[in-house]
Amino acid sequence: MKNKVVLITGASSGIGRALAFAFGREGAHIVICGRKADALQTVTSELKQAGIDVFAITADVSVETDVKRLIEQTIAQYGHLDILINNAGISMRSMLIDTDPSVIQKVMDINFMGTVYATRHALPFLIESKGSIVGISSIAGYRGLPVRSGYSASKFAMNGFLEAVRTELLHTGVHVLTACPGFTASNIRYSALDAHGNAKGETMRDENNMMSAEECADHILKAVKSRKRELILTTQGKLTVFINKWLPSLADKLVYNTLAKEKDSPLRK
Repeated sequence: MKNKVVLITGASSGIGRALAFAFGREGAHIVICGRKADALQTVTSELKQAGIDVFAITADVSVETDVKRLIEQTIAQYGHLDILINNAGISMRSMLIDTDPSVIQKVMDINFMGTVYATRHALPFLIESKGSIVGISSIAGYRGLPVRSGYSASKFAMNGFLEAVRTELLHTGVHVLTACPGFTASNIRYSALDAHGNAKGETMRDENNMMSAEECADHILKAVKSRKRELILTTQGKLTVFINKWLPSLADKLVYNTLAKEKDSPLRK
């Protein structure tokens, strides 16, 4: 990773922040972006204190002009781009029957279209460097999760998009990794949108029993180094994907029963 230029979207907290430290400690130049300038500045200061070279840009990945500017400023700063990590994301938690469709549109705009915009505008430079495209997806991109229909849809879309792009780029030397963490301790559940698009501000799961964002980032770093095509994390995540593939009806029941145990779950009978 020495002197590689790594662009990480949604890097002001959680897995994105952890990725910035993981790649930065390996000697990479880190470009981070996020919507909140104050949070971004805090992470920038922390990275600099750790001796990591960092360039921060405030941008909203759901706005194509912001993403185009993000790529342009990265190239202006460093002259090249080696790794794009599409990490920016938002979740939602509500039953479909109660959900305003605009909430699902917002989730799709950030999680899916943000990945499309960044990958498209970064692609010429990644082809030149024979670099890596990384999508931080989710087990929800393999197995639809109740009460998270919009989130699951966005991650299914991301997985299909990256698979198509990987195939298009088969003979270019560009590496494409789809990384799917299981439940990971981060702030994504605190910022999850409710049926009307408001942040819930609380988590419905025990964050202490989850893989840490730092451990997740270390796995992703290793997968990029070895140029893996797919990374599925946690025993629960691997088991969910396996059962869903071979015993889908059983998966329906297991997923329903597991998520019905969450705090204030609308699935509870």
